[in-house]
Amino acid sequence: MSIRFWRYGGLALVLLASGARAGPAPRHDPALDHYLRQAMAERRSGFHSPIVARVWLRVMSRRLRPYVANPRDRTRLLLAVHTAAVEAHVSPELVLSIINVESDFHRFAVSTTGAQGLMQIMPFWLRQIGRPGDNLFQMQTNLRIGCAILYYYLHRAHGDYALALQNYYGQRDGTGYAHRVLTLLTDRWYWH
Repeated sequence: MSIRFWRYGGLALVLLASGARAGPAPRHDPALDHYLRQAMAERRSGFHSPIVARVWLRVMSRRLRPYVANPRDRTRLLLAVHTAAVEAHVSPELVLSIINVESDFHRFAVSTTGAQGLMQIMPFWLRQIGRPGDNLFQMQTNLRIGCAILYYYLHRAHGDYALALQNYYGQRDGTGYAHRVLTLLTDRWYWH
C-alpha cells in the first residue's frame, strides 16, 4: 500500500448496489473523488510474463465461456479485467467474481437503482471525478472505476474481503453479497 493512499484512507463512502438491492445514499467524499481521478489517470502493465498470461487467459477463458460465447470477446474482457485489477492492486479473480454477481458479464447491464456496466457503477461517479463525458458502458472506464473503489474498501478493511465487499455493495449489515462473491471466487474464479 502506498503512503499516498493512506493520506486519503479512512473516509466513508456507501454506494454501488446492483439489481433491486439499493444501499444507503452515497455521501460526498472529496478525498475519494481525488483518489479516483488519480486512479483513472494511471496505467500499469498486467501480467508478469507471457507464459503466465497465456495460462491465465486459457484457464479463465474456459470458465467464462458460459457467459461470453465469442472467444475474442472473452479474451478482450479478460485482458481488460486483469489490467484494471493490477492497476488498482486488487485480485483479477475477485473482480471476475464481483462482475459475475453484479452483471453476470453483461456489459450494458443497468440496475433498478441506475448502476451501469460490468461492475455496476453509479453514474454520479463520472461527475464526482471530473469525467462527465466518460461512458460507464465503456469496459475500461467501468473496470478502472470499479477496481479503484474496490481497492479503497479493501484498504479500509485491512484486507478483509467480506467487509470490503459489503461496503462495495453499499450494505453495512449482513453478509449475503460477500458470501455470493466469495463462493464464486472459491468455486469458479480461483487461481493457484
